[in-house]
Amino acid sequence: MSTIEKFNEHVVQSYGRFPLVIEKGFERRCKDEDGKEYIDFGSGIGTNSLGFCDEKWADAVCAQVRTLQHSSNYYYTAVQAEFAGRLCEVSGYSAVFFGNSGAEANECAIKTARKYSFDKYGKGRHNIITLVNSFHGRTMATISATGQDVFHNYFFPFLEGFINVQANNTEDLKEKIDDSVCAVMIEYVQGEGGVNLLDKDFVDAVFEICAEKDILVIADEVQTGVGRTGKFLAGEYFGRQADITTLAKGIAGGVPMGACLMNEKCKGVLTKGTHASTFGGNPIACAGGLAVLDRITGEGFLDEVCRKAEYIRNTLGKCSEVEALSGLGLMIGISLKTKNAAEVTAKCLGKGLLVLTAKDKIRLLPPLTISYSEIDDGLKILIEILEE
Repeated sequence: MSTIEKFNEHVVQSYGRFPLVIEKGFERRCKDEDGKEYIDFGSGIGTNSLGFCDEKWADAVCAQVRTLQHSSNYYYTAVQAEFAGRLCEVSGYSAVFFGNSGAEANECAIKTARKYSFDKYGKGRHNIITLVNSFHGRTMATISATGQDVFHNYFFPFLEGFINVQANNTEDLKEKIDDSVCAVMIEYVQGEGGVNLLDKDFVDAVFEICAEKDILVIADEVQTGVGRTGKFLAGEYFGRQADITTLAKGIAGGVPMGACLMNEKCKGVLTKGTHASTFGGNPIACAGGLAVLDRITGEGFLDEVCRKAEYIRNTLGKCSEVEALSGLGLMIGISLKTKNAAEVTAKCLGKGLLVLTAKDKIRLLPPLTISYSEIDDGLKILIEILEE
């Protein structure tokens, strides 16, 4: 029985998987069971931020595995304290709650926003505005928050208390924001929704209106955060810091982790017994996170991410099949003139290149450490397929 047959016999079929069994990864390439090599332009949907099995990252994780693999959050660990301190220092936040995924980080943000409002104003001020085409996770709360009809099926009834506003439509925001709203939740770049960048004027309006009404701003930076856009947080491009920012994906280099960052106003909202996570702040994940922070905060690292992003965009801009490019930094959406993104993705796989889709676009989320030679090799495959 093949690996795929064995897999399908026992694993729930809730994913549309490609017929690829990845056996080994190294730097920005991986190999399948037959030894075929692939260039990675997807980094596990933005999760392998330092590529496959980065040496310093792996050393840090393995050293932690042999020291302490887990401790209940009834106790303290030095590695969680160190990572929390470093993360808050780099991001400019006051406190962090650790979970295991972006959905969990967003759940924490939702609960924090509602409790902040309840503590200050009492019941009835619980609605959260999210944007059309947003994606915030697949738990019942985060799928309810997600502003895409395609996800709103099967699992009725959905959680109440979410209002959708058209992205970049300030008038729609003004019409729907009222005394029942406790937070506005945005993605600066909508990843799953099509790699759509918010307008600065709209973001400014969100922050200004919310500040006036003591409504919290939640920034879902699960995909954009931790250097993906060429800044530590995408909010830096807008000159804004949300009251709450959520992170996951590349935060720990491939080990499961989510983080909910809070400013001073929100720091004390969650009190003893109001929220928890068994594996949150796991020592192994924190060790991986420290290795990631060490790398991306190094001198010139994020500047180089921006240069690589510009290089990719300039090269793709010369391709006759490319209609437009969207996103920020190494989060790139490619709109095509005539070809189908899903079909292009399958052809890339056959030629040894891993890319992603986002609605009708090709989506690129290469490791932040990708080299120019690897970029050239991958783009050659992609452009040849696009222009054939």
